[in-house]
Amino acid sequence: MDFELTEEQRAVQELAQKIVKEELLPLEPRYLEEGRDELWPEEYERLKKLSQETGLWDAHIPVEYNGGGMGSLGNVLLMEQLNKTVVPFPRAYDMAVTYLLDFNEDQKERFGWPVVRGEKRSCFAQTEPNAGSDPGGMMQTTAVRDGDNWIINGTKFFVTNAHKADFAMVQAVTDPQKRQRGGITMFLVEKGTPGFRLGREIPVWVSIKPAQFELIFEDCVVPHANVLGEVGNGFRLGQKWLTIYDRLERGATALAMMERALEMSINWAKQRVTFGKPIADRQAIQWMLVDIWTDIQALRSMLYKAAWRADQGHDVRIDASLIKLTSAQWGTRSIDKAIQIHGGLGESAFLPLTRFYHILRHSRIGGGTDEIHRFVIARHLLGRR
Repeated sequence: MDFELTEEQRAVQELAQKIVKEELLPLEPRYLEEGRDELWPEEYERLKKLSQETGLWDAHIPVEYNGGGMGSLGNVLLMEQLNKTVVPFPRAYDMAVTYLLDFNEDQKERFGWPVVRGEKRSCFAQTEPNAGSDPGGMMQTTAVRDGDNWIINGTKFFVTNAHKADFAMVQAVTDPQKRQRGGITMFLVEKGTPGFRLGREIPVWVSIKPAQFELIFEDCVVPHANVLGEVGNGFRLGQKWLTIYDRLERGATALAMMERALEMSINWAKQRVTFGKPIADRQAIQWMLVDIWTDIQALRSMLYKAAWRADQGHDVRIDASLIKLTSAQWGTRSIDKAIQIHGGLGESAFLPLTRFYHILRHSRIGGGTDEIHRFVIARHLLGRR
């Protein structure tokens, strides 16, 4: 791997840094004070226009969709800057982006292009009430072929942003004998399809407003034309999304928040005086700063390497598990130290640190628990499948 970034990658980094500093951080105090999870409508439109004008809106989109095609490493570099604040920056950033090149021509027109243009949103539905860490082995949602249609029955759980989605990417068992080895299929189920409805809200501490939902399918008729990829290939497609969209990008989010927390902690330690000295002079504080910095250096190196390998076409499932495991743990402990350095102010809603902590603590469960990723990595080390 060449650790020297390209001129284009550096330009994207610098542009994102400028936008965070000049556009997003000035909004953060009000955003935190009002306890928001999304932008004000007028700010969303203003920043969306800026995103489109600068090319960041679709920088991560494949060139086949007229996007920037910056790849996994480019997207990681961009997220490392934009996620230094809790104020979101509008982008064509949707779970379905992972599958833009998997859509057939008809699906590109109905789903792919509308997602790229920001006209449609999706959600990813794999987890079930009794199928979290072992979705392939425990999945109960089924799809039965009926001529040119499929009949789906079952319940999905912890579906992020399902209430905003225009369609759901739903995994269902189509061959109970094969299950995750050729017996699970991915379906594109559109909002308003008879037999498909939004169930309960699931309040979780990672968001102010409920963003996790239950999806219920009762004799839901979905046309065969809405099968994503091949029948029986849905579990592999799900792993593709989890590897690239979820796990590597969680690493970038953690890295961004850790970097911001370190910067805040250094500035605070220099100005906060106790017993006649800045707390930056106290060894206890210095060691916490060093611990955070050390975690940042290690995570950045692993993350860049994993993203680079993904761009070269390598299988990065183990890399992604390592990134997911370490970024969640190191991010959580780094933000905890930053809160400690800030004292009572660190616990307050005036600063983004508690928001960062909630997001990163959730990452130790969402997208696969720490224990599951240790299990995955251990199987790899022992040569087991």
